[in-house]
Amino acid sequence: MWFGVNIAPYFNQLKRKRMKNWISLVVLLLVLSSCKTRNAATKNQSNLSDSTAVNNSNDPKDANEPVTDKIAFYQNVLIPPKFDQIKINSKVNVETGSFIPTLDATIYIENDKKVWMNLTALFINVARGIATPEGIKGLDRTSKSYIDSDFDYLNKLLNVNFLDYKSLEKILIGRTFVKISDSKFTLTKNAQGYKMVSNGTQKIESDEKKREYKIALQYDENYDLLDVNLKDVLSSDELEISYSNWGVYNEIRLPKNVKIIIKGSKSSQILLENTKFDFSRMETAYSVPSSYKKIEIK
Repeated sequence: MWFGVNIAPYFNQLKRKRMKNWISLVVLLLVLSSCKTRNAATKNQSNLSDSTAVNNSNDPKDANEPVTDKIAFYQNVLIPPKFDQIKINSKVNVETGSFIPTLDATIYIENDKKVWMNLTALFINVARGIATPEGIKGLDRTSKSYIDSDFDYLNKLLNVNFLDYKSLEKILIGRTFVKISDSKFTLTKNAQGYKMVSNGTQKIESDEKKREYKIALQYDENYDLLDVNLKDVLSSDELEISYSNWGVYNEIRLPKNVKIIIKGSKSSQILLENTKFDFSRMETAYSVPSSYKKIEIK
């Protein structure tokens, strides 16, 4: 499933791992199944993990200059695209230190309502899941088990504390998913396009905790999102999502390649190649057989 899939029977290296481990794997797949924004792609050449550091004035791509037309920037990066639904066929490669063959994913996004995913491995359907504003659900056919959780669990897996359905949907369509403002961020122009860097640390409160992040975002000349980096200043947790190879599909700009990197006590990297975009409506069946066992998330 997209929030929990035991692909262990197919991969010797992952054999007999507990449910929470494979749930973590596929949540990553979900979060990086991205699509949308605006431009024909440029290759991201800056390391935004260190974007808050002093820039090297001898390097043209790091020579940041003030932006005069901030209104145009905010209008382009904050106004969401108009669509009813998007279907994406993807090839997913996971790098965790163990060999995992390419996974095939079908991702269906219905604007403001749901995100549905179906995963196959070695031509076998192994999992299915769905996210709505109420929470996330997923079933694993290989272990005959399922989960039913809220977004707090997703936040824990991604080492952040601010994700809800809408921010998740923005990630999936390649839009700015963190709150940015002129008072809390510095906007500059560089060789790649536009860079936004948080002024100091940004405090984000949730029901469970308060966390502080250094945040950096890079956009290209046409306002396509290229890279987002969030670094927890009080721990080793870090999340980076990058997009490339943008194209126009049904008058909407979408990225063909997405990379997500999660750093913390363990690091994972997932590469997503979006091979086909479709905008027709489709059925998104999801039901849990009575014989499946519910896994309690702690």
